[in-house]
Amino acid sequence: MLTLKPRVRLAAVGAAFVLAAATPVAAYAALDDEPASAASSASAPASAVSRGKPYVETRLFFGTQRPDGGPPVTDEQFMAFVDEEVTPSFPSGLTIQDGRGQWRDRNGTIERERSYELILLYPVSEARVQDARIERIRDAYERRYAQESVARADETTRVDF
Repeated sequence: MLTLKPRVRLAAVGAAFVLAAATPVAAYAALDDEPASAASSASAPASAVSRGKPYVETRLFFGTQRPDGGPPVTDEQFMAFVDEEVTPSFPSGLTIQDGRGQWRDRNGTIERERSYELILLYPVSEARVQDARIERIRDAYERRYAQESVARADETTRVDF
């Protein structure tokens, strides 16, 4: 039986620890190169990863209460706004959803209101042009209906029509 001096044993344990600590890096790197059989058994089909083209999804949130105490924006007013301000810039299509919103106003008051969510999809290659159009839509709604803001959320995604 081979016996090691305490210093040598400590060095051997230290080397083993360093080697063990480096091993997960290689193991995690291998996860990126998942075999086809493992990829096909995952919950999402492998083809879904590459399906569609790169798009931007922009979601705009329009409140209906007026900070000045005026009457809320009606469905008819909102749809007229969409027809006049949104559709000319996005004639290929859009989605509107009814919602209920909550936010803190400039005075710190929590406001709850009926709202609309407008969803726009456009190719990433058109993002710069569409950004200016979207900002004009936001500004127009804020001015027309005395709103403090129209919230905007952008996300890149893949879209297949």
